[in-house]
Amino acid sequence: VHIQTSRALMVISLLLGFFGIIVSVVGMKCTKVGEEDPVTKSRIAVAGGVLFILSGLCTLAAVSLYATQVTYEFFRESAVPVNARFGSALFIGWGAASLTVLGGSLLCCSCPAKERRGQQYYRQSQPSTAREYV
Repeated sequence: VHIQTSRALMVISLLLGFFGIIVSVVGMKCTKVGEEDPVTKSRIAVAGGVLFILSGLCTLAAVSLYATQVTYEFFRESAVPVNARFGSALFIGWGAASLTVLGGSLLCCSCPAKERRGQQYYRQSQPSTAREYV
């Protein structure tokens, strides 16, 4: 049962990561997709960051659930050292989950400050004395 649960959590994590990539690309300032308003673009990027954080948490839960089950079976049955029973995939999974949560957190930090929300940025025109009249 724990293996099926871990598989389901990993599939959910992959789907959340995939949609997080798509939403984050749409929310980047350098893309022309979506709204041109910088506040809206940053909110879309924050939504992508939230998807990445959820993906990382699902990965962390799946890997930790499997590691807990392996540890439980070790203490119940065998005398093989714990590190020999843990495969490198578990450590890679913990690292990947940590980096995914960190990346999602950095994307969530791209939200504009409260005092800048709603302000429009316009390019200032030249003063009237600097214009040339022909």
